[in-house]
Amino acid sequence: MEIKRRKFQGVLNILSFNRHFYLFGLAVLAALFASRLFLKWPDTVFVLVTIAFLYGLVMPLIVSAFVYDFSGFYNFHWLKNQVEDDAEVKLIVNINAGFDETSFIINHKFPNAHLKVFDFYNAKQHTEPAIKRARKVSLVYPGNQQIASNSIPLQDNSADIIFLLSAAHEIRSHEEKIVFLKECNRICNPEGKVIMVEHLRDLPNFLAFSIGFTHFFSRYTWKDAFIKAGFSSFKETKFTPFMSIFNCKP
Repeated sequence: MEIKRRKFQGVLNILSFNRHFYLFGLAVLAALFASRLFLKWPDTVFVLVTIAFLYGLVMPLIVSAFVYDFSGFYNFHWLKNQVEDDAEVKLIVNINAGFDETSFIINHKFPNAHLKVFDFYNAKQHTEPAIKRARKVSLVYPGNQQIASNSIPLQDNSADIIFLLSAAHEIRSHEEKIVFLKECNRICNPEGKVIMVEHLRDLPNFLAFSIGFTHFFSRYTWKDAFIKAGFSSFKETKFTPFMSIFNCKP
């Protein structure tokens, strides 16, 4: 399976999946310019408002291109600092929310491990328009299995690594997060780990995505969920100022 990404694939995905946001933003911008025909805007105010709108539309694309197209995220070189001994990894679980860009890459990185892929997307609970569009174009890894977020069909203590790569934030309810992470804890063996990658609801992501940063959750929220789910460690490593890698052990 070809795992090479197209140029600007990350930023084009953002544009495609969030086109409702950009169409609305362009409509508001057009209305703003049209309003000058009927309203007498002070020039300084008009320029500042226009810059603010353009910033909100363009900056997320710049940051997304940096993170997803130029940072090397999909090369998975960052994983060397998270997994000490590849040879000891026998069972890997990759859990997504219906959009999967990583399973084929993970399979390539761990050729001697068995990979199980699960999709916890629930149309009634996970209602974001972007993820609905993403599911329509997502690659489907062979054997990909639809699951509920509160039930992962694996035996206790069976997984060596559980990947949650830019997916867990689609679980909007904090209670559902905890139940889901309890399931991850249950299937993770005592020497295993959960590796989660997420944007956070913090200052860098506010500067990058403005109000859109509310789609993510704070470090405190994630730490609280992991602790309540029974994990004994919660270690964060920054991957660019805009993304965090969490390495959590049962």
